Amino acid sequence: MKIRSPSMVEMHAFLAVSRMKSFKGAAQELCVTQAAVSKAVQRLEEHLGGIRLFDRNSAGAELTERGAELRKLTQRHVLALESAFESFGNSLQSRPVRISVIPTLGIQWLLPRLPQFRQRCPDVDIEMRQFRHDEDFTRDDVDFWIEVKRPHRKWPDHVQTHYLLGRELVTVCAPELKARFRQPKDLQSACLLGHTNFPDNWARWFDAAGVPFSPRLGPSFDLTMNLIVATKSGMGVAVVPACLVEMELSKGELVKPFDMEVSCGRGYFLCSNKDAPGFSAGDRFTDWLVEQSNHPSLALAR
Repeated sequence: MKIRSPSMVEMHAFLAVSRMKSFKGAAQELCVTQAAVSKAVQRLEEHLGGIRLFDRNSAGAELTERGAELRKLTQRHVLALESAFESFGNSLQSRPVRISVIPTLGIQWLLPRLPQFRQRCPDVDIEMRQFRHDEDFTRDDVDFWIEVKRPHRKWPDHVQTHYLLGRELVTVCAPELKARFRQPKDLQSACLLGHTNFPDNWARWFDAAGVPFSPRLGPSFDLTMNLIVATKSGMGVAVVPACLVEMELSKGELVKPFDMEVSCGRGYFLCSNKDAPGFSAGDRFTDWLVEQSNHPSLALAR
């Protein structure tokens, strides 16, 4: 069989430049010289019949239309091959589970539970990797992501997902404020704290409560973690995913003025690359994670 594919050196150089949008940045990532990267890309372009893969400019390098097409066709396969060799090379060694988690869920829900996982699987190490808001799930330094699913977001074709938790919204406030609210309509005159990325949360809650609502939100925050801290300080009332305030509710730092949950249509999903080879530590971690999500409060109490 005639081999038509280029060398892996050329493919790694091409993909590194496409990620970094710079030959210099690609050279630093690959720990080679910029000239070596440039020559590898040039060889690839010649191998493909002279197709130009990048538009070079003073700011760096941008993929051409054909370059973008090549990246789409090859990137996940190259990453899968690298992962396969890493898995093969590390098969006799203990491999850590590398995860990227949306910050507030990591702080409020996952990290308090990790000691339980450590007790169950003391031989498995967890590595928390940087969370990126513009994640495209093509990184080779992460095995699993826990991301929020927005109603109109479409997951990439190469990603498999599993819903964990987080759809249920509840209202919370500082204990000293609860006596002011006897009926849901009493919240109409309260200081309603908002989330800048999800401004419809309060409208959803008032609609479910059967109370008219006009947008009169008070201070808003871009992180639910900040929203929780502001609520604990007595700044106002917030509506947040129930799973993110378990600890505060159990400690009495926050209370629910009304025991009503509303679906937000979103939620947190476990994501992974379909083409990545499985490994024992990863399977044990994800099984435990799904178990925790099915019984969040009970798991925390154990």
